[in-house]
Amino acid sequence: MEPTNHRYDLDNASTVTWFTLSGFDEMIEHRATFFSLTLLCYCAIILVNVALILMIVLDENLHEPMYIFLCNLCISGLFGTAGFYPKFLLDLLSDLQVISYAGCLIQTFVIYSSAGGDFVILAVMAYDRYVAICRPLEYHSVMTRQRVAWLVSYPWLSTFSLITVLIILTSKLRLCGSHIEKLYCANWSIVKLSCTSTTANNISGYTGILFYTGHVTFIVCSYVYLIRSCLKSIEERGKFMQTCMPHLLSLIIVAVALLFDVFYSRYGSTDMSQNFQNFISVQFLVIPPILNPLIYGLKLKQIRNHIFCRTSKRKKSLK
Repeated sequence: MEPTNHRYDLDNASTVTWFTLSGFDEMIEHRATFFSLTLLCYCAIILVNVALILMIVLDENLHEPMYIFLCNLCISGLFGTAGFYPKFLLDLLSDLQVISYAGCLIQTFVIYSSAGGDFVILAVMAYDRYVAICRPLEYHSVMTRQRVAWLVSYPWLSTFSLITVLIILTSKLRLCGSHIEKLYCANWSIVKLSCTSTTANNISGYTGILFYTGHVTFIVCSYVYLIRSCLKSIEERGKFMQTCMPHLLSLIIVAVALLFDVFYSRYGSTDMSQNFQNFISVQFLVIPPILNPLIYGLKLKQIRNHIFCRTSKRKKSLK
């Protein structure tokens, strides 16, 4: 039985209880293919992120701030994808792609928290690299256990606070529709359905954009300073290439992926094919969660040595 989408009050606005996700319209004919590829992608995301997290947790040599922050980045990736992939896979198997009002807000909270948290975590990692390279003699006195614990929790506390305010404001809107033209719930998609003023939501949204833009600016300034410092000697240049390049690549991947989605959601043309629109809207949930652990696993010397060491031990035991 199809859920009742809404009931109308005296003002002809609706109290929405269910949303319909229309992004699946062109995918249903090939649902088996999309389901298989999506399941494979999600398994790969879980595998590479969990493997890196376990590697860092189990190896005492990796119990350093840089690797702890990297572990935090992997957890953020797993958190965000958990808000999308299970529901998406179920929708591919279902004849009716709907989501409850509460479920929509929860999904928005999870996905937005993960996406925003990535920027803050990368800013924390940039600060760690700045202290390690520009103030090496003070590193251990600056990056104490208490400060590391605060830097680990800061991305979650700040992002959860911002997104919670955004979700509360969105939940107070009176909606005049229940049709979301995406594969998942996004705050902007819900706000567009409002038939009342969205000024508070816009202010909150732009505040969040300024907050994360500030962190991106901090990262860029940190790396400009690091590059200038590292050009002075070959040794420092090698240290930068070894430990900072993965951070820079992750920032570029996350920023480009999210900017594509944000700009397309607000200014994109609806004349493009539905499949292309779907790709633009989900690529930040596919590319960064897979590439980030691979980049760090292959680029960071200690993690790479750990992988090769484990591999050689297994080969010797098999012989």
